[in-house]
Formats: sequence, C-alpha cells, structure tokens
Amino acid sequence: MSFAYPYILFLLLGVPVYLALYMLGRMARRKKLNMFGRSESLLRLMPLVSPYKPPLKLILQCVAYVMLVVALARPWGGVKSENTTKEGIEVVIAVDASTSMLAPSSTEKGTPDRMRMAKMTLEKLINRLSDDRVGLIAFAGDAYTLIPVTNDYVSAKMFLNSINPDQMPTQGTNIAAAIDMATRSFSDSKDIGKAIILLTDAEELENPESVMQAVDPAAKRNIQIDVIGVGGSEPVQIPQGRSGFMIDPTTGEPVRTALNEDLALRIAEQGKGIYVNASNKGSLNELEKQMDKVAKTALEGSFTAVHDELYGLFGWLALIFILLDIMVVDSKFGWLDRITFFKKEEN
Repeated sequence: MSFAYPYILFLLLGVPVYLALYMLGRMARRKKLNMFGRSESLLRLMPLVSPYKPPLKLILQCVAYVMLVVALARPWGGVKSENTTKEGIEVVIAVDASTSMLAPSSTEKGTPDRMRMAKMTLEKLINRLSDDRVGLIAFAGDAYTLIPVTNDYVSAKMFLNSINPDQMPTQGTNIAAAIDMATRSFSDSKDIGKAIILLTDAEELENPESVMQAVDPAAKRNIQIDVIGVGGSEPVQIPQGRSGFMIDPTTGEPVRTALNEDLALRIAEQGKGIYVNASNKGSLNELEKQMDKVAKTALEGSFTAVHDELYGLFGWLALIFILLDIMVVDSKFGWLDRITFFKKEEN
C-alpha cells in the first residue's frame, strides 16, 4: 500500500500521546478517590460505574483516529496499466519560434508578445483536444520535434512552455520545413483522421512558394492544415535586450515585422483548413468546428494510472468507530444487572 500524502501519517504520533495523557488522567483520578477510602469500598457506592467502558471507549477512539489519519493520507492499492479507446484524430501542432515572435502581438500598449499569445492559445487548444493524440513541433530556420504524437497532454503542455525563440539554433521562419516534418510525424494508418495546426505570424520572407509546395503532399494524404495567425497587420519593432530593438545590419534601421495574413490564408485554403487570428475571441471555437470535419476513429491509448483508491474504506471505518464510541456510555448497562450468568448452588 502506498499513500498520496505520506507526511500526514506523522499525525499517528498523536495516538501514544493520547494514551499517555489518558493513563495520567486515570492515575490522577485514582489518587483522588483513594483520599476518600479504599477502591473496593468506593465501587460499592458507585454501582453504575463500569471499570471496562472507559478502556473500551479509549480503544474505539484510538482506532477511529488511526482510520481517519490513514484516510486523509489517501491510501492507494497499487498501480495498473489501462487501455482506453476514444473517438478522435491525430493532431500535430507546429509553433513558430522565430525571433519575430518576440514582437508585440499588437500595436496597443500592454499586449503580450506573440510568443506569449501563442502559448496561451495553444494551452487552451490542448485542453479541448482531450480525445485526440497530439504532437508538438517548434520551428524557426528549421523544424524540431518536441514531442511525438501522443495522448500525454501533461508532457505536451510542459514542452509547450519550454519553447523559447532565443534557444533556437537557427533563425528564420521556415514554414515549409515545419509542414514537411508535421506530415511525416503522423502514424501510417490511413483510417485515422489527421490535422496540422500552424501557429505563426507567417512571415516567410525567403521563399513563400516553397511553403505552398510543402502543403501539396499533406493535402494528398487528406491531412487538414489549419493556421492560427499571431500578431497584427501593422508593423511593429522586435524588442532586444532590456530597452532596445533589433536592428537590421544592412540598413541600420529597426527591424519591423507584421502578420502575413495573405500567406496564412493561402496555406489554410490549399490545406482544406481554416485561418483564424489568435486575438479573436471566437477563434478557437471556429477552429474546433473546422476540426470536427475531420473523420474521427477509435484511438487506443495505453497509460499507467493509480487504482484502488482506499481512502473511502478507511473513512467509513473511522465513521463506524466514532458512532460506536458515541453509543458506548461510561455507565454500566442496566439491563445486564437483570441477567444472572451464574447460579449459586444450594446444598
């Protein structure tokens, strides 16, 4: 047996403390009674006092306390592996981690940067994909798999929060590499519906046409491509350092970046998906409706889970012993006096 909160078991040290206080109390009571005479004589003057009830109540109280402490520690019976079958699809999320994602998500003051906006949006999105398998890719100048397609949403969120444009080996916005890697990340099963979600500012400056070429293989495999745009259409500067901005070395002017909605729309249309802007309140609802069009199938996933929660059992036992303690009074049972257990033999 294991416990979720084993440190609570330290409360069991209260049992010997309670027993010690009980014994001290009994000794003090006996000492006071001895001041009035011998205990054998005093017992005759207290016919309803039971010498057995107080120890019995003590045992019931201690057992109830132990059961309650064990229940609070949340005992587990063990661990088992379970297989679950849900109706869902496979989704690969590709997150833009280029330097331009450090720019503000809009021209308004106090708005989060694009990267922060992307993480908040994706965290909400992953919460809605409870029946689907999810994979995660980060891309800048190249694409990198952070987590393969899985139903482990805890790990997906953990890796999502670890994405940092400053830690990407090469900079740029290689959307084509992201789509290509996402396409190759799915399982080989043709029966499972598949979708790619691109979360980007779509600022592909080098070769936009290569992006459209990368969309074709995915479309031929019936992989839906949806795009979530991050940022605004008005150009903004990219912060660098504590108070500076990124400078273009060729011109000496601050680098300005804006969301390329035209390219994002083209990718979504050719990928038979939808384009939404992360700043719109209903964007995830629209995306969810679009993804519902992807055929769902039974997905079997294996996971290890704690089973046999035993706190309920110990909780009920604690309640039973508490009720027994309440029912047992300190005085003798009067009806027992009317029962003769032993008869005196007559000569």
